[in-house]
Amino acid sequence: MLGSRRSRRRCTTALAGLGLLFSGAALQVGTGAPAHAATPHRILFDNAHAETAGNADWIVSTSQPDPLGQDSSPSAETDWTGALSSWGVALQKTGNYSLKTLPSGSGLSYGGTSATDLSNFDTLVLPEPNTPFTSAEKTAIMNFVKNGGGLFMISDHTGADRNNDGYDAVEIFNDLMTNNGVDPTDPFGFAIDSLSIGSDHPSAIGDSTDPVLHGSFGTVTKSLIASGTTATLKPADNSGVKGLLYRTGYSGNTGAFFATSTFGSGRVAFWGDSSPVDDGTGQSGNTLYDGWNDTSATNAALALNATEWLAGASGSSGGGGSTSCTAAQLLGNSGFESGNGTWSATSGVITNSTSEPARSGSYYAWLDGNGTATTDTLAQSVAIPSGCSARLGFYLHVDTAETSTSTAYDTLKVQVLNSSGTVLGTLATYSNLNAGSGYTQRSFDLSGYAGQTVTLKFTGTEGSKYQTSFVVDDTALNVS
Repeated sequence: MLGSRRSRRRCTTALAGLGLLFSGAALQVGTGAPAHAATPHRILFDNAHAETAGNADWIVSTSQPDPLGQDSSPSAETDWTGALSSWGVALQKTGNYSLKTLPSGSGLSYGGTSATDLSNFDTLVLPEPNTPFTSAEKTAIMNFVKNGGGLFMISDHTGADRNNDGYDAVEIFNDLMTNNGVDPTDPFGFAIDSLSIGSDHPSAIGDSTDPVLHGSFGTVTKSLIASGTTATLKPADNSGVKGLLYRTGYSGNTGAFFATSTFGSGRVAFWGDSSPVDDGTGQSGNTLYDGWNDTSATNAALALNATEWLAGASGSSGGGGSTSCTAAQLLGNSGFESGNGTWSATSGVITNSTSEPARSGSYYAWLDGNGTATTDTLAQSVAIPSGCSARLGFYLHVDTAETSTSTAYDTLKVQVLNSSGTVLGTLATYSNLNAGSGYTQRSFDLSGYAGQTVTLKFTGTEGSKYQTSFVVDDTALNVS
């Protein structure tokens, strides 16, 4: 009988605020529609870290957080005011992007309820920050990327301290990558060089399959440096790092002017100068450089293709843009309403017990929660078509009787396995430390597994003293 093994469970946290988090989420559970058909790719541009200090003007519009407040249907770069307005207008005109700005005086967060919380976005653009990120902000950024977000890091040359506070973008980005509470061990596989390179035209590598160099916005051949820097790649620390454009005379692991990488389920892009995205327009009094329209380079295509890739719009991170793909939701019995049908699960995990409310319907998956040494599993095999973008989403609620605020006694791993049972990747590990009221949506880019049949597996492992319940509902694997 379903729920019979749950009699020892103790639900310690009342569920509240269902659906409060991630309103406007990209995932359309059960509709079979591609994510971007209902919700455009959501991009957050940062302006909370002195991006307009001195002569800088790294904003898409003076209307913040919503640039549409300045002009709801922009057609030219001057319809929005800011040195990044060309970038923003170009994305807006496609109809596939929703843009917001984190205003000055705000802070970056992940997992909160504010409209500018990172959980509401697919990509975060950091255009030459000039004040350091707080410890909480660094944790938010790293977890956002780890859980499937895109991060665009745009640096400038060393010594470009526009607000004279002792920090430049080189130092701020290196601090983010080496001094955070999530993974300070060179997580992206590169370090930004302390250089001030006067001028150059870095060239693109010869890779016709790369979606950033050959994307829907055009082919990238060159960029430009007008006082900038490069990065040193460290593939031994992250094999996903890749240099795409190099300073003249450099290749391999040194002199990378534009690089991409991955971290967890997310994607990262680095650019060594802010001049290429500067469109020469901005607020009165600023001295700007029009790198966006410079005909000696292809900076606009590079910025736009990279944004598309970071947002997951260009298919698998392992190759070129996506080919023809029929939009679909691939998981069977995605809301568990058919009981154990389709899923392989430990007895009693799929239940309609009223001890834990379902997010929708009557059934859900309840792993652990016994207060005894227990391992529960929930798994389903699924074939992800070639040439498709793929995103896994589910809603998770965690409640616990554990009292520790620092030790993960009970864990839930979300993993991708091949047909032989070998773990291909661990998407996330949750624990008693993630306990909270209500369900939170979790989302992961699985485009890298396109063309494979994989098993999605949840494994809950509980200690022998206090219960932790991992409650999963409304899953979906959308391809487009």
